[in-house]
Amino acid sequence: MSTTAELLKGAAELFPDEVVTQAHVRHLDLPQGAGRFALITLDNGLDHTKPTTFGPQSLANLNVAIDQVEAEAANGEIVAAGITGKPFIFAVGADLKGVELLKRREDGLAIGKGGHDVFKRLSSLGVPTFAYYNGAAMGGGVEVGLHCSYRTVSAALPAFSLPEVFLGLVPGWGGCTILPNLIGADRAVSVIVENSLNQNKQLKGAQVHELGIADAIFEGADFLEQSLIWTASVLRGEVEVVRPEVDRGEAWDQAVARGRAVADSKVHGAAPAAYRALDIIAAAKNGDLRQGFDAEDQALADLIMGGELRSGIYAFNLVQKRAKRPAGAPDKKLARPVTKVGVVGAGLMASQLALLFARRLEVPVVLTDIDQERVDKGVGYVHGEIDKLLLKGRVNQDKANRLKALVTGSLDKAAAFGDADFVIEAVFEEMGVKQKVFAEVEAVVPEHAILATNTSSLSVSEMASKLQHPERVVGFHFFNPVAVLPLLEIVRGEKTDDASLATAFGVAKKLKKTAVLVKDAPAFVVNRVLTRFLGEVLASIDEGTPVEVADRALAPLGLPMSPIVLLELVGPAVAHHVAGTLHAAFPDRFGVSENLGRVVEAGKRSLYVYDSGKPELDPEVAALFQVGNTVLTEEQVRDRALDAIAQEVQLMLDEGVVAEAQDIDLCLITGAGWPFHLGGITPYLDREGVAERVNGKRFLAPGVASVPA
Repeated sequence: MSTTAELLKGAAELFPDEVVTQAHVRHLDLPQGAGRFALITLDNGLDHTKPTTFGPQSLANLNVAIDQVEAEAANGEIVAAGITGKPFIFAVGADLKGVELLKRREDGLAIGKGGHDVFKRLSSLGVPTFAYYNGAAMGGGVEVGLHCSYRTVSAALPAFSLPEVFLGLVPGWGGCTILPNLIGADRAVSVIVENSLNQNKQLKGAQVHELGIADAIFEGADFLEQSLIWTASVLRGEVEVVRPEVDRGEAWDQAVARGRAVADSKVHGAAPAAYRALDIIAAAKNGDLRQGFDAEDQALADLIMGGELRSGIYAFNLVQKRAKRPAGAPDKKLARPVTKVGVVGAGLMASQLALLFARRLEVPVVLTDIDQERVDKGVGYVHGEIDKLLLKGRVNQDKANRLKALVTGSLDKAAAFGDADFVIEAVFEEMGVKQKVFAEVEAVVPEHAILATNTSSLSVSEMASKLQHPERVVGFHFFNPVAVLPLLEIVRGEKTDDASLATAFGVAKKLKKTAVLVKDAPAFVVNRVLTRFLGEVLASIDEGTPVEVADRALAPLGLPMSPIVLLELVGPAVAHHVAGTLHAAFPDRFGVSENLGRVVEAGKRSLYVYDSGKPELDPEVAALFQVGNTVLTEEQVRDRALDAIAQEVQLMLDEGVVAEAQDIDLCLITGAGWPFHLGGITPYLDREGVAERVNGKRFLAPGVASVPA
């Protein structure tokens, strides 16, 4: 058998670029004469913007530190040992850059075993061990602490999670096995599966303590000092740590069943990680840690070799890295300052935009509309939302008052926009209406002002074509709900100049949005992909496939919602309108469903009724439908929809709608909520062979979002 040191040395050779974490050992005398103490501090030598991670060399360094502490414990030189992190960071787990490089299952197994072998030494040192969660702790950072005898947490800790399932892994260095045995299966399922699948939800320090993961909580200012005083009290027998009895009966099985229901509702069986984690939690009921660690090793080795994890890491890198450096964006030095914003329209979308601009830019925002009642309603909506933020404690009273004062309304565009630097329109999606609005705005704004349109499918160039200064018009397409979806498609018209575009990107960054530069092509990126895919599903219904069969067809992808539910969210009228725009541009690929047209004409806003609690086709809608007699299976509908997406994505790349396939994936993840395990969509189309079947080639090179050859 290889020793831990040999395992880690082999792994380190595969990963020469690791940002190495040191494990510094220092000694101190505990308060109240409690004895000599060894404290290990994890530190990669960089500031808090570069969190500490565990690659193979970092694990080897921790192993060496534990060698030293173990010898000191055996010689009676110390009474206990502890582990903590550098300022603001405890540790954020395995270094994913290293995982991407692994090509063989045995390398994945070595990473699992290496982590376990090092961490579990903390539970068998011969003296009590303490973890002091002083700052952000995720994944392996959480797990190294779970192997200690006791844990404290800082009240100022901003983020604590086991995010592995979100990416396509399991907490594989003890998390799946120790956590349910520490806090009970139900709470462990919430942390490992539910929070992870809820967009990687983080816990704060107080929640870590309430859940029973930490035994004590102290304020951030003197966290380590207070933790050491508490440690002394524990060692002197003055503080007894009592943990509640874990229910190993039916409650355990019910917790696992609840976890499976959560996983089914989120990924519909499409990604294996959550289910593997739940299998390990289920088996951990007997409290056999060694058996649990072995199961974690095997799961890690399998998942590291799986396409879902590679897609998950690819998606994570898109959102964390590519999103921060948008491809094709002009030099940010060209951006002009924005000190006042105008919003044309005061409907729901316009009001959401006004709220966002006021909160993020903290500059005056003026709404206009065609009558006072609409203006008042729009401003009232924004003020009401600010009151809700106040109630939730997201802003204080002073901030709420300031934000409300920034948002006003006016019927007079000249007075409202005469000194605005950035004016965005959110009026009816009709070319003539938008051109008229822009002509009115251009007449009253300063020469440097940007004119932005929130159009979802119309040509930005055509919208600007009748203006004296078309170079300052830019597409600024948000996604609904504006507060939730991060994507902002920034559209460059034929005449848009670099300064206007740079200003748009600068504003997007302040709005904390993920900006992607797109060409002025029909429906841009997200709506074009969704309309093509929805069009194929609707066409199969029109031809005779039952609605419920067509609607279930895409379930194996684990999308956030089914096609018909998506249609209802967008609104049949909007979906029908966008389909019409795309049909006019590409009549051979984009159809217009006559049945959907009838639904819109009848004023129906949804196709389903939910009387029984689950969706059923509305009898009134069914009566409107005229269908053929070609009945497809779920698999046939799915193949048809995926083939269409693969064709459309390739055509968009050929047309230069975006710089690379990565940008389409980034758009689908951040604008449509498509899952990480698909990598957006192109890694999935590559993995399933759809890209080659349709286009004769992959979208991404082998090793990008897949296991390297």
